[in-house]
Amino acid sequence: MKLDQQKIGKTVTVVEVGGQGALRQHFLDMGVIPGAAMTVVKLAPMGDPMELRVQSYNLTLRKDDARLIKVENLEVQPESAATSSPAMVEHPGLGEEGKYHVKRDEHPLFDDEKLTFALVGNQNCGKTTLFNQLTGSNQHVGNFPGVTVEGKSGAIRNKKNTEVTDLPGIYSLSPYSSEEVITRNFILDSKPKGIINIVDATNIERNLYLTMQLMELGVPMVLALNMMDEVRGNGGSVRINQLEGLLGIPVVPISAAKGEGIEELVSHAIHVAHYQEKPGRMDFCDKNDHGGAVHRCLHGIMDLIEDHADGSGIPLRFAATKLVEGDSSVLEAMKLAENEKKMLEHIIVQMEKERGMDRTAAIADMRFSFIRKVAAQTVTKPSLTKEQKRSEKVDRILTGKYTAIPLFISIMGLIFYLTFNVIGAWLQRLLEIGIETLSGKVEGALVMWGVNDAIRSLVIDGIFGGVGSVLSFFPIIVTLFFFLSMLEDTGYMARVAFVMDKALRKIGLSGRSIVPMLIGFGCTVPAVMATRTLSSSRDRRMTILLTPFMSCSAKLPIYGFFVSAFFPGHGALIMISLYVLGMLLAVITALVSKKLVFKGEAVPFVMEMPSYRMPSPRSVMMLLWDKAKDFLERAFSIIFLATIAIWSLQSFDFHLNLIEDSSLSILSRIAGFIAPMFSPLGFGDWRIAAALFTGF
Repeated sequence: MKLDQQKIGKTVTVVEVGGQGALRQHFLDMGVIPGAAMTVVKLAPMGDPMELRVQSYNLTLRKDDARLIKVENLEVQPESAATSSPAMVEHPGLGEEGKYHVKRDEHPLFDDEKLTFALVGNQNCGKTTLFNQLTGSNQHVGNFPGVTVEGKSGAIRNKKNTEVTDLPGIYSLSPYSSEEVITRNFILDSKPKGIINIVDATNIERNLYLTMQLMELGVPMVLALNMMDEVRGNGGSVRINQLEGLLGIPVVPISAAKGEGIEELVSHAIHVAHYQEKPGRMDFCDKNDHGGAVHRCLHGIMDLIEDHADGSGIPLRFAATKLVEGDSSVLEAMKLAENEKKMLEHIIVQMEKERGMDRTAAIADMRFSFIRKVAAQTVTKPSLTKEQKRSEKVDRILTGKYTAIPLFISIMGLIFYLTFNVIGAWLQRLLEIGIETLSGKVEGALVMWGVNDAIRSLVIDGIFGGVGSVLSFFPIIVTLFFFLSMLEDTGYMARVAFVMDKALRKIGLSGRSIVPMLIGFGCTVPAVMATRTLSSSRDRRMTILLTPFMSCSAKLPIYGFFVSAFFPGHGALIMISLYVLGMLLAVITALVSKKLVFKGEAVPFVMEMPSYRMPSPRSVMMLLWDKAKDFLERAFSIIFLATIAIWSLQSFDFHLNLIEDSSLSILSRIAGFIAPMFSPLGFGDWRIAAALFTGF
């Protein structure tokens, strides 16, 4: 049987994971491994993609990709073939004498050496919220996968000579996405003194998969167990001391949203980094599991490549597991001789025969097998948390077959109405009045002081007239950002991507592209910036191409002028038609581009579906400020320079004399040169050509 054929509510066992390359590795990293139980939760309103439950979390998958996964009916909940439990190991921790380390093993750095940390974790685990708590910096905190796409750094508050870098949210250190490559390269090349690994305590099993790979790097690290308040609120618990003993690293329970446990986390992180205390465990393969096939394979490879790993600077254990997974970059870095490559392949093939599973699946199974043993001894929690139960109830309406799309249209319609007609419009008028008042007072002062006419014209006509008119749209943009930030922080935007994926896939995009395109109705500049959240360069470039077709707020006055001039009795209908026409042109452009420029299918829609959470006012305001500031820094600076340039061209002739008749200006000469090009369209007047030229 294939996974795509299963009905809603059906639970099956994964028998074989098909596909190849990055897609198959992504399946395995997300917990879709042979033996895993998967439940079909629901289908999107258009019948595709699917929402599935695996490894205690919800995952979205297109039917085309689900068709690659072979399953069978689940009779009995599958158990690991191994019966042994991991042994406790010595680890950095707060002992009875208040020491963080074992005295004989300490190798402290110099007191004045800078302590650098990599903040690493899955998406939607509260990583950027923790970064804000650690540094006080404003970062994008959201519930849509991929909110942090560039590493950003800041000093830990009240701790001198420290720096923590917020790295992209990832699920694995396999180099198959730009986020994974950024994180891996940072740790291997920048060599931070420590790692702060944040883990979602409500889904430890899913998050520890990345933790194990980080531990293999041999970098001092501390595990921040986030959302412990939710775990306790659901009647669950985590035995912290036992978890520390099984993992071999310090574990600190925290609540990043409430700021609980942050000081203790910082103390542990600084100490393990200063004393360079590496994880007490880096070997997760049990020699008794499945006859010890994986154990013998990894240790055989470690013996084979030990000298090469030392020379390349790649940690030995990490290199061994990545070689088994077929990581080409690690293989290249090892610089193995041909006979060594043959020996490597022989060891791996022998393991596959003994294990009865292909190499990449065997490594993924080894990790999840260890995680299951650890969770069984340390974690107590209900099968479904309050947040998950609440999400299921809300999703019946917001992602229901007959309600999802009408509700989405209604929600977006309400947001646009409040933005363009109520809140945003009121704030815009308020700002316009302020600019007009300030402009009048400044002009009066300049006249009173006898300021040169050119300077006065620059200030009033250039800066206030040009920049002020553009700045008046800022309230519209901020208001739209506010509402979209609210939706993003709750987790609704992930549902929108889920609901709209099939429709967008028909034009060559994935459901994730819906967010930048929605922002495009507010302003094209931040919409283009929002495409950074898309995982594929193809999707990014194609979405950037389409966003200008979304009618942004700056186009409204132009629409209003033409509508009032040519269609005085049908304003509302024409305005709506212009919006629809823009979207239709975007669809046509996408279809043509898909065939000619952006050939191939959109990237697979494999995405974790987060639980709904109440938006944090602080989080929303930080996100709002971050986007507003980003817009001002990027767009406003360009607009300001362009305004000054246009004013100069319009106010001076070629002899740099200030003129009153604009027909004698430099701009008129340039526009007059290109005006004949527009004559067939009836735009032969230089003023129209100038408007088109400057508008471009």
